Amino acid sequence: MGGKSGWLLALVLVVGCTKPPPPPPSAQQALALRPQDVRLARLYETSCKACHAHAQSGAPLVHDHAAWDPRWKQGLASLQDHVILGYKAMPAGGQCLTCTPSDHQALIRFMADQPEKP
Repeated sequence: MGGKSGWLLALVLVVGCTKPPPPPPSAQQALALRPQDVRLARLYETSCKACHAHAQSGAPLVHDHAAWDPRWKQGLASLQDHVILGYKAMPAGGQCLTCTPSDHQALIRFMADQPEKP
């Protein structure tokens, strides 16, 4: 099999094998999600949750892959810059006065549902 039909079959197989992102969390699920680490959970509760667990805020919801995946493609460093410097409606520092750069990275990973690579 070659030519156009072979190329078309390959395209269909690739498209058919890609999984769509999981649906965004419901409002109740978004409110219930929090990091497993107790310290990070406290930081999330007092800084991030006010916007990232409420759809009406306009911020990408926690664990909403449709919202976070395009942002994640920008790279963790770019997202961290947005948090630290502020970006659009995102306040500088992400409203977390006690967060370290590694805290910001961990919180971004949690909200984007991107586990830390070993």
